Amino acid sequence: MPFDRRKFLGRTAATGAAVALAGAATAPTAHAQSGGRPSKRYAFTVMGTTDLHGNVFNWDYFTDKEFDDKDHNDVGLAKISTLVEQVRNEKGRENTLLIDAGDTIQGTQLSYYYAKVDPITGAGGPVHPMAQAMNAIGYDAAALGNHEFNYGIPVLRKFEEQCDFPLLGANALDAKTLRPAFPPYVFKKFRTPCGRAVRVAILGLTNPGIAIWDKANVQGKMAFPGLEEQAARYVPRLRSMGADVVIVSAHSGSSGTSSYGDQLPYIENAAALVAEQVPGIDAILVGHAHTEIPEYRVTNKETGKEVVLSEPLKWGQRLTLFDFDLLWKRGAWTVESVSATVLNSNAVVEDPEITGMLADEHRKVVAYVNQVIGTSTAAMSATEAPYKDVPVIDFINHVQAETVKEALKGTEHAELPVISQAACFSRTASIPSGDVTIRDVAGLYVFENTLEARLITGAQLKDYLEFSARYYVQTAPDAPVDPTKLTNAANTPDYNYDVVSGIAYEIDVAKEAGSRIANLTFGGKPVAPEARFVFAVNNYRASGGGNFPHIAAAKQLWSNSDEIRNTIISWVKAKGNIDVDAFASADWKLTRDGVPLF
Repeated sequence: MPFDRRKFLGRTAATGAAVALAGAATAPTAHAQSGGRPSKRYAFTVMGTTDLHGNVFNWDYFTDKEFDDKDHNDVGLAKISTLVEQVRNEKGRENTLLIDAGDTIQGTQLSYYYAKVDPITGAGGPVHPMAQAMNAIGYDAAALGNHEFNYGIPVLRKFEEQCDFPLLGANALDAKTLRPAFPPYVFKKFRTPCGRAVRVAILGLTNPGIAIWDKANVQGKMAFPGLEEQAARYVPRLRSMGADVVIVSAHSGSSGTSSYGDQLPYIENAAALVAEQVPGIDAILVGHAHTEIPEYRVTNKETGKEVVLSEPLKWGQRLTLFDFDLLWKRGAWTVESVSATVLNSNAVVEDPEITGMLADEHRKVVAYVNQVIGTSTAAMSATEAPYKDVPVIDFINHVQAETVKEALKGTEHAELPVISQAACFSRTASIPSGDVTIRDVAGLYVFENTLEARLITGAQLKDYLEFSARYYVQTAPDAPVDPTKLTNAANTPDYNYDVVSGIAYEIDVAKEAGSRIANLTFGGKPVAPEARFVFAVNNYRASGGGNFPHIAAAKQLWSNSDEIRNTIISWVKAKGNIDVDAFASADWKLTRDGVPLF
């Protein structure tokens, strides 16, 4: 679908607040003031989810069974729906709101199916399962997440059209006019028996990293300034418009860090900075970081007032509750206190209304992912991938390198050696011996990354590997080795540890980060600093994701619009058989003072 700028701008030109009026609230509690006159109070609750990532059912489409993890979490909007109804029954539906902090339409094969296989943008296309579920549950607003842009603006716009609630993004701007491309905020009202209605403003903020991570989809169309900048612009405006309470739904973590380095002058995880720097905010629903923060209090530097933050993990595993207590005095509502807690969705059953409503969609996707597309000569598992060179990661790199070599045939770079990077996205991913299905292959590559070819030198390659090797905890030569404690140093996630195939190297974990790569060779010979390589790399990494050195500035030789996951699926379909012996080799290893760990 071509990008229709007039339609794109026209649909969101009106950025004024949509106002919803809640029903009559229960009478507030009266307390005696010092003068003997009873005080007038009102309490309400704002519920929040984030990073739902296409999860409706408590189901893992990659393993084809009910979701479970080591902490026995459950996932999905069907579970959230049950929790939401419990809270509404306890508090009174008229005293509650339900919001989300983004990353809604990407992440499971359910959401992928309705973006790519049977897309919602097709003629007479289906309604997205996430829109159906969120509409049925009764969401009041949702912030845009960065993954909302993965499938392109037309899919996002169609999803927006199908939602009964606004998608908010105060810092998602039209690139040419720098006017909001989505509603920045929404107002909600609670009717109370005393004083006037309580007016609640919800401001949505998304992640500036979209400009890098989804450059292909948004360049020249949208711009994404910093969260602090846009919050400082809008919060005073919301207060002047009569907001008694200001809540921010921010698709941004609270750590104050960025994974894209200095490529943008904005902070990726800026929620706490917004609370600290922008006066007038009462609470922030935090997203993006996939962490559980029941309650985190940040003091605003200007006012000294505490702002309450909460992040409800991911995938519908938790539901945040912000409880607000307000006092009516001098003709105005004042926030007296705010607290936050989270509820665990594994404590409840799925809402049969939600699962029943989407049963057909679920069955279609289960049938789709269980299609047999080929065979494998041996089983491959990612269990040990974070600390050993295993065939399943070699397989990803083998397909990527073959794809790039074929694409560069006949070009000036065709004779250069092709190397490839891949990460372990899931330690439970595996390919069985015998029949291989779509879900087996899709489980290796759970993100919608695409493939690029970049030109790098031997010196740059070594820097890249040194950066990746920060992933390991420094371990003395005589210390016991526990694989469960060897990885994820400084909270580096598995997806930010890259294995590079096509070369050989050692990682000495006894040494400090930055000086760990040894015996780096290509074809049995040391890699010269001036040597040139074609690097097969995913677009997330190539655009700066993870802040790896050199790669974002490296010359692009080729790029592909198809997801790497689909590239691998197509490769298996075309070959019919995965011959593990054709690519499996132990080319990198962990050492201590030159002695292999395993």
